[in-house]
Amino acid sequence: MRTDRIACLFISVVAAAGAVSAQRKPSEATRPFVVMSSQSLDDLKQKLQPDNKTAELIDSAGMQLRVAVQHERNKTGAAAELHDASDDVYYVLEGGATLVLGGKLAAPKEVEPGEWRSPRIIDGKTFEITKGDLVIVPRGTPHQRTTANKDFTMILIKIYAEPLKKKA
Repeated sequence: MRTDRIACLFISVVAAAGAVSAQRKPSEATRPFVVMSSQSLDDLKQKLQPDNKTAELIDSAGMQLRVAVQHERNKTGAAAELHDASDDVYYVLEGGATLVLGGKLAAPKEVEPGEWRSPRIIDGKTFEITKGDLVIVPRGTPHQRTTANKDFTMILIKIYAEPLKKKA
């Protein structure tokens, strides 16, 4: 009798699991896809120069991703930074910059939750990055960029642990 109940329970569980998986469907896109031609990116790069500007390529609200084109010219004194909950990806479109990665923030100060700044990095490694270079800066990695006497344009991709909230 007990074996019959266990068998019946097992069959019920398997049937219910099958019904649930049969009802499951692939997710649907929450927003339209983005394809930007090289010409549209070139036009955007020209619009950002000669100032130090950033232009968002997509509305990132509700996503865990931010994509922007950033231009810097002769920018010095930028704070070193570290993000607790976001990774950065840089793809250099034009020019060059000096990048310090790793080590430790000299005097870390939390400017927003999980966003740390410092005047400099201790024991970091210095890299010269130029057109075509790809840099991945995982969360928790100190990083600092300078474009002293340089012109620099990159695509910045930030990947966040949580979706971004809509701006008010």
